[in-house]
Amino acid sequence: MNEIVNWLNGIIWSPALIYMCLGAGLFYSIMTRFVQLRLFGEMVRLVFSKTKSDDGISSFQAFVVALANRVGVGNIAGVAAAIGFGGPSAVFWMWVVAFLGASTAYAESTLSQIYKERDPITGQYRGGPAYYFEKGLGQKWYAILFAVAMIISCGVFLPGVQANGVASAVTRITGEGNLVNFLGLEVGTLRIAVMAVVVVAVGVIILGGIKRIASFAEIVVPFMAVSYIVLALLIMVMNLDKIPAIFGLIMGDIFNPMAGFGAAIGWGVKRGVYSNEAGQGTGPHHSGAAEVDHPSQQGLVQAFSVYVDTLVVCTATAFMILTMGTYNVQNEKTKEFILLNVDKSVEIGTPAFTQMALETTFGAFGNYFIAVAIFFFAFTTILAYYHIAEINVVYLSRFLGKQAQKTGLMIAKIIILIMVGYGALNSAGAIWAWGDVGVGMTAWLNIIGILIMFFMGSRVTMRMLADYEAQRKAGSKIVFDPTKFGIKNATFWEERLRQNDKQNGQ
Repeated sequence: MNEIVNWLNGIIWSPALIYMCLGAGLFYSIMTRFVQLRLFGEMVRLVFSKTKSDDGISSFQAFVVALANRVGVGNIAGVAAAIGFGGPSAVFWMWVVAFLGASTAYAESTLSQIYKERDPITGQYRGGPAYYFEKGLGQKWYAILFAVAMIISCGVFLPGVQANGVASAVTRITGEGNLVNFLGLEVGTLRIAVMAVVVVAVGVIILGGIKRIASFAEIVVPFMAVSYIVLALLIMVMNLDKIPAIFGLIMGDIFNPMAGFGAAIGWGVKRGVYSNEAGQGTGPHHSGAAEVDHPSQQGLVQAFSVYVDTLVVCTATAFMILTMGTYNVQNEKTKEFILLNVDKSVEIGTPAFTQMALETTFGAFGNYFIAVAIFFFAFTTILAYYHIAEINVVYLSRFLGKQAQKTGLMIAKIIILIMVGYGALNSAGAIWAWGDVGVGMTAWLNIIGILIMFFMGSRVTMRMLADYEAQRKAGSKIVFDPTKFGIKNATFWEERLRQNDKQNGQ
């Protein structure tokens, strides 16, 4: 199975996907006149908007749910893997893909808002690539293909990466325990115990749906992210004299990367996309659940979440690891070490490099803090994965009735819990390979789809941005009328307009 997964990775994560991710970000940056810079202040303002309803969540809740999805093991173990296999300059490419990817995140999340719909069974808002590919692109087969791919990605391939990060962080402190044969795997008893705790906790929360997930995430994610960043800043302040050299190491390695240019850009982009998810198609699912007055508002909120994830949290991890020198650089193919700073037995792709950096500065507290941070980051990310799988199950079953939807959702919950358990017990390298397949296949489908929509759909996302900016400049009440732009199948917004007209007596 691992050989098949590695073969798939070689195809999916070819240079074509690397450059398509960067190219799509550059394209949308130019088309939006670098909206990620021009409207940065508006992004921050919208994040804290209080607009919400019984059927939708607020922009801030959508932001933190998306951030819960983005800020996970990828920000700690993923950054370590990027440095470990790509060298210090991989961090630069993570910055690049975040800056450019913010515009891609704007486009995909705006589309999700335009074509969202109200679930006829629960009344909750639903949106995402499957919805905009069916309604905006007019290709139902492509929408179904994407929905199936996303269920496989978020239900099978990705949850195990997060669970593995938790198990690795905790067992680095406690040890693996006595080795036993568990379901055919030779694994430590303490790792089994960690797995059981995570599986039970996830199972309890996902029974509550998006509102319980949003309520949980809006408390936990900001607190843990701020705490993590504060510790990173303390390390940087305590080693202020090293910061220019670390920045120079990152930038200098771009021109002569110790791991090779292909490895540096490949791992930087791969881990950047894994972490911030711009273009992957996951963010639009949370965007579709938000209550906003105009689709572009949620597009801007999601663009900002990309910044927070990579330019803040991932950078904090990178500077901690590089400042304290707790990393190795290894050739992924030959397994030879290019740079050896710590024991070669330390597995690249786990939280170990980050734990060692904090342990060097704060002693045992650093180890424990990372274990706790990883637990909450990974836990909320698994919940967000379930939410995404749920939306796509609902999409596929929405014409089959309530019983089909309930059955589909129960199957999705069981599969995710199984994969959480499997991921916690397996090796980091194997589980990350599974996760890369999940990220790559949905990124291919989503980026190709939104680019085709751009050229076939009269540049809808650009027109939405111009409309929103014009209304803001005029100081008028923000409204969205899809008929004004000739947008078809925006059924949610059409119904809202009819209700508003009825209330106003028109």
